[in-house]
Amino acid sequence: MINIKSWIIMIILICVYTIFCAYSYVQAVSSDLKESVFRLHVIANSDSEEDQNLKYKVRDNLLKYMNDICSTCTTKAEAIEIAETHLDDFKQIAESTILNNGYSYDVNVELGEFEFPTKSYGNISFPAGIYDALKVKIGKSEGHNWWCVMFPPLCFVDISNGVIPEDSKKVLENELTQEEFALISDDSSSAINLKFKLLEIFSNSEMFTARN
Repeated sequence: MINIKSWIIMIILICVYTIFCAYSYVQAVSSDLKESVFRLHVIANSDSEEDQNLKYKVRDNLLKYMNDICSTCTTKAEAIEIAETHLDDFKQIAESTILNNGYSYDVNVELGEFEFPTKSYGNISFPAGIYDALKVKIGKSEGHNWWCVMFPPLCFVDISNGVIPEDSKKVLENELTQEEFALISDDSSSAINLKFKLLEIFSNSEMFTARN
């Protein structure tokens, strides 16, 4: 007969194994998601109504330019390469937008890996984690953030109707496994929802909240 001490040891080992499996699963999925998307992060100078409105004007002009120069991109690597060669243009567009609206804030544009919170675009949700992104900081960059996915292009999603461009969804679907795509697009399955929660927990130990 197994004594109580043996049962306790067995339970601990099962728990450790379960956590290890969950962590390994999250690492694999997070890696695939990271390799599939290129994101945009714009930070306003402050939370004043004027600075927030300015942030959206900067965003719109940057996205318009990005869509123009990346209209033929078929991979994330292409989009990042093009963005990298046009960093000065992004900075100039942001600065011109700011000046044309009567402000003189400095602009800092960076390309790299940055933390993102859990965020939804229509019926597609991405868990918190580290993603490749273009970060644009306006002035003191102490205001609310604006986040989106530049590739595949999800930035102009009609949030009110939850509409994602089919071409963008197809790119994501082709880049991910069937289960991974279901993980970010299917909110009707309890099993999928549980796995998504695991992604949120393990992808970022210090959870933070997105602000728009």
